[in-house]
Amino acid sequence: MNEDTDVQRPKRRIQAFGRRAVLRGAAVGAAAPLLSATTTTTATTATTAAAADQGAPAAGSASFRWLGTSGWRIDVGGRTVLFDPYITRFTTGLFDGGLQPDTKLRSDHGLVREHIGSPEIVLVSHSHWDHIADVPYIARSTGARIVGTETTFHLLVAFGVDPGQISVVKGGEVLDFDGITVQVVSSLHSRNKRHAYFAPGTLNAPPAAAPRTISDLPEGDTLAFQVTVGSGGPSAFLMGASDFSEHAVRGLSPDLAMVAVPAGAATFRYTSRLLDALDRPGVVVPVHWDNFEEPLSEPPRRDPVMDLSGFVAQVHRESPTSRIVVPDYRTTYGADLRARTPAA
Repeated sequence: MNEDTDVQRPKRRIQAFGRRAVLRGAAVGAAAPLLSATTTTTATTATTAAAADQGAPAAGSASFRWLGTSGWRIDVGGRTVLFDPYITRFTTGLFDGGLQPDTKLRSDHGLVREHIGSPEIVLVSHSHWDHIADVPYIARSTGARIVGTETTFHLLVAFGVDPGQISVVKGGEVLDFDGITVQVVSSLHSRNKRHAYFAPGTLNAPPAAAPRTISDLPEGDTLAFQVTVGSGGPSAFLMGASDFSEHAVRGLSPDLAMVAVPAGAATFRYTSRLLDALDRPGVVVPVHWDNFEEPLSEPPRRDPVMDLSGFVAQVHRESPTSRIVVPDYRTTYGADLRARTPAA
């Protein structure tokens, strides 16, 4: 759902395709069009600008596919990395007038297999259901290496995942997966209008029984990740919630920033502080703004509490040279986040 160390991070300078000069495209003119603040329809309109550029040569061999919420599938050279892959998207009442904490956890195995390919690495930002619910099945069925917090470790062990398959991280680690570099970033979960966390808590041992309901899944602290694919890049900063440690992200300088849209104004100057700390990325991609209880087979529909167009306007104002791409579930993007395969 929509915490913190001071760490030195190495800057990643991409040389192979002119780094941000290519990614920014025509700067302001390449930004995706703003959405109406009142719209509850798909963001497909905002991806039209990117789709129009699909004839441009892809930068590198990487491709990106948004899995909704904060989730991503990154493919490079026949290898797959997943981030927060929540695909089953079951109903909890959250978007229908009242969250039901006793909602049973479930995972649609066939649907998950349609979307994940053969993942080698699965990165988990935190342990709320809309980030982790499908991860136990993915881990058990694919043997992928899972990277997450200690709480994520204990929950997955309770779900029957092999402990040796899980790498516990805290923030500050730089992991080399044979040409795919993962920088682990200490982060923070988003706040509600009372300036409080949703379902906080950590675990220092596996629960006595496997979690059965969404209320059995505490946050367990929150991480962000920066993934750099191959020697030519790009570097992609991945957020799972709309808050951050300013000290931890400063100096990362990603080419692409998948930024969680905040539901309110609880975090002081969220957008301007984040973009400044990230050195105003070449491409900014808003995430975690959709109704994540509707299927990925349908066009994304905005969560009514999320001011997506307002956020896009803020990014445009604070970083006018960044290209803004509002993603679609059914579009495959190249390494420069221009559409390779437009939405059907």
